[in-house]
Amino acid sequence: MIDRYTRPEMGRIWDLENKFRKWLDIEIAAAEAMAELGEIPAEAAKNIREKADFNVPRIEEIEAVTNHDVIAFLTCVAEYVGEDSKYVHLGMTSSDVGDTALCLLMKEAGEHLIGKLETLREKIKAKAKEYKYTPMIGRTHGIHAEPMTFGMKMLLWLAETDRNLERLKRAVKTISVGKISGAVGTYANINPEVETRICAKLGLTPAPIATQVIQRDRHAEYMSTLAVTGATLEKIATELRNLQRTDIREAEEYFGKGQKGSSAMPHKRNPITNERISGLARVLRGNALAALENVALWHERDISHSSVERVIVPDSTILLDYMLHLLIKVIDNLLVYPDAMMENLNKTRGLIYSGRLLLALVDKGILRERSYELVQRNAMQVWATKQNYLDLLLADKEVMELISEQELRELFDHKWYLRHVDMIFARFGL
Repeated sequence: MIDRYTRPEMGRIWDLENKFRKWLDIEIAAAEAMAELGEIPAEAAKNIREKADFNVPRIEEIEAVTNHDVIAFLTCVAEYVGEDSKYVHLGMTSSDVGDTALCLLMKEAGEHLIGKLETLREKIKAKAKEYKYTPMIGRTHGIHAEPMTFGMKMLLWLAETDRNLERLKRAVKTISVGKISGAVGTYANINPEVETRICAKLGLTPAPIATQVIQRDRHAEYMSTLAVTGATLEKIATELRNLQRTDIREAEEYFGKGQKGSSAMPHKRNPITNERISGLARVLRGNALAALENVALWHERDISHSSVERVIVPDSTILLDYMLHLLIKVIDNLLVYPDAMMENLNKTRGLIYSGRLLLALVDKGILRERSYELVQRNAMQVWATKQNYLDLLLADKEVMELISEQELRELFDHKWYLRHVDMIFARFGL
């Protein structure tokens, strides 16, 4: 996959150096909290703060023997700290460190995604304003329905992006918790105040209750939110793919100089970026399902969730970051063809005004069923004969007995359908 996206920020969040740095931050904060509470010597906490460090290759070397990542980490840290390492990890269990650090990493990744989503929002907002009054045909079931504007289509995406921002902010808040409560969450070997002080220092909220682990419904909510956001990106990408179809071609993703669409057909301009977005959204949904499977663990904890999370959490955040990167470029460089939109709007020879005619005839005093019959029978003739709808209606004596020619012609105006566009945009302050 050739692309200039190199995931520098999101990739850094999930590299081993950053993970172990979070672990070390927690261990140092714990030692300092215990010193403040008089539980360990203040000089020991100071020594731990100044000397504690780690080396990733050394941790991996130790883990090859211990087959336990936290013990390997602590052994490595002890090599730097020396005698006072006996106060590191005091009264704590592995998950106190691992789970709290994972929440920190998910919080960091989530905040990065919020920033990226806000950038996408601004791109969509700008396009919505630009094409606020650009008429196009609305489609239901893939069939022409009634006129709308391209700006309204963009505004719909803006509203959904706003909801995703709300969801993502809520998910980040949900995952921004810490747990330093021991083997089964009873604080048997550690002062609860240590947890309070660590979380305050790290910008987390203490989990009100935990077992050996922070409960995985939090992680499932976070991962499901990533999947929902991905589904919105897929929705936008799918619509743009449809609009790029040769028989529609009202908009298309940018096709760069020197770009090739097909090895066999030089004329092709394929929506490959939007197709990539659509495909990757499936991975996010699959990972969200795995996160839901992680909620149910044996008793106070097993590790069936752990191996899964090592894959799905980094992968999904990096993936969504990449999808946002792609869609931002697509929206920013989108090619829009208003003339084609107007041509397609008129493609069905006036059939799109049937709904307005239906109501106009009812206003003349006939039953709705009778109006529907008159309107539909002429509409079906358009499909069959390819004549203009207005011409067929003008030749229908039963219709013309109910409505004047001028009134009928006035019904065939797409601007009538767009008279509330300003009101709809005003709901968004636009």
